[in-house]
Amino acid sequence: MVYKVILLLDFAEEYSKSLLKGIKAYAKESGKWLFCSMPLFHRETLGMSGILRWAKEWGAHGIIGQLYNDPEIDRLLDANIKVIAQDFKERFHNIPNITGGYFEAGAMAAEYFLKKGFTHFAFYGFKDIVWSRERATGFEQRLAYAGFSVHYFEHTGPTADELWYYRPSALSRWLKSLPKPIALMACDDNQGQHITEACRLSHIRIPEDIAVLGVDNDEMICELSDPPLSSISLNAEKGGYQAAHRMEQMILTDTYNGEDIYVGPLQIITRQSTDIYATNDIQVAASLKYIHHNIEKNLCVQDVLKVIPLSRRVLEKRFLECTGMPIYKYISTLRMEKFAEKILQTDHAIYEIALDLGYEDSKNVARQFKQIYGCSPFVFRKRQQLRR
Repeated sequence: MVYKVILLLDFAEEYSKSLLKGIKAYAKESGKWLFCSMPLFHRETLGMSGILRWAKEWGAHGIIGQLYNDPEIDRLLDANIKVIAQDFKERFHNIPNITGGYFEAGAMAAEYFLKKGFTHFAFYGFKDIVWSRERATGFEQRLAYAGFSVHYFEHTGPTADELWYYRPSALSRWLKSLPKPIALMACDDNQGQHITEACRLSHIRIPEDIAVLGVDNDEMICELSDPPLSSISLNAEKGGYQAAHRMEQMILTDTYNGEDIYVGPLQIITRQSTDIYATNDIQVAASLKYIHHNIEKNLCVQDVLKVIPLSRRVLEKRFLECTGMPIYKYISTLRMEKFAEKILQTDHAIYEIALDLGYEDSKNVARQFKQIYGCSPFVFRKRQQLRR
């Protein structure tokens, strides 16, 4: 039997591309699939009736895609077409959703910013979209536990003018009104780029005044942002693989399995938009900026002292007061974080990554890594690959 499945996805966005990779990986293993890639504009132009008509003509067994909680979904089910929805506004209750660990992503962002020493926090997103609302809740709850509150700017839906954030607006006024420095989580990378553009228009410095973090790790958007946008990466490829497996089971058994497919957060990819530690001490801020911008070199405390007009004793004292750790320890910790990032982001040999970051003794770096992450670099990479 050949499974005919319609893919109704946004083929331009990184999240959907990752889902597709997972779907096609499962299909390649199964060897029984035929796909119809249907761009989203068909949903707007054909409507559910048109999609249903096409699905019947083609003999489709199932649809995986963005259905915007259309109440006419029951017409597909009545036609015995199996459906898995990529949740967009709210989750469906009668079919499986490709959904996410939205609370976990928000909590991960909060933890990340807390470690950077921030005491002021903000969230930018949508009130009426589940993935934005739950990310905001996870962010707020973790910060509330630490004794902090969150400043909010939330839309109730997309605006008619998609370029509104490029000119003075309620958003730019809100950004100017926020206490500085502040850590801001955007509900996704698109909204994160809105923030970086609005900040540039309002002459607000990133990351010195506002550190900005997005979600999805859409590399095109993140690198297009000025400065490049830090983001939370998601295991969407694994979600696509599981969705394809679920679709196959529903087709084979002619039943619905209503259990959702879970797409969890993996890690935070740090780029320039958050590459800072929050402090009002100008000299400590300058030393931190220098460390972050040069961490891939074999830095030592003496290198930092060359660019900061303070004695070692004075700088060490003020640095310890701000960050809670000596300069050498901060450099060592940050370098290890970069090491862990590169292990996951590249296929390079671990010893090559270590050399690139200035580590000369591979056994020593493996020992340090295990002290922090609880396993060797090799096992760490394998575990994360299994999660994907």
